[in-house]
Amino acid sequence: MRILGIDPGLEITGYGCVGREKTDVGLIEAGVIRTKKSDPLPRRLSVLYESLVELLGEVRPEVIAIEELYSHYKFPRTSIIMGHARGVVLLAAGLQDITVISYGANRIKKSLTGNGHASKEQMQLMVKNVLNLEKVPKPPDVSDAIAVALCHANVLEHM
Repeated sequence: MRILGIDPGLEITGYGCVGREKTDVGLIEAGVIRTKKSDPLPRRLSVLYESLVELLGEVRPEVIAIEELYSHYKFPRTSIIMGHARGVVLLAAGLQDITVISYGANRIKKSLTGNGHASKEQMQLMVKNVLNLEKVPKPPDVSDAIAVALCHANVLEHM
């Protein structure tokens, strides 16, 4: 099974596709989709959508795992912007009839580290270790996306 993890963002959307076979998990592809800060919002969302459609065609995931939208009262604008990007991901998946599963940040962290409040650095190291990578995937958006995919792989393993 191919699981595409996505860390949605307007400037940088991280993605990581893992393959799961029985109890083995391996990294298939990972990277980022970037939009230009200087472009108007509709153009940025369009670029994100077109890039996602191309990515979905390349990796052909059976499921997309994505972090649930989190809102912090000090940063409402960030939540709204992330919501736009997340909506584009859901649209691209829906139009291709790909199941989308959402996980809360604490569940993702607990799934990989055993600690729902693990630091970003702990998460990056666990992604590196679980997949036997030479180094931590960068930028952090890539590690975050892979972590979401690994969380779903862990959920499937315990079903």
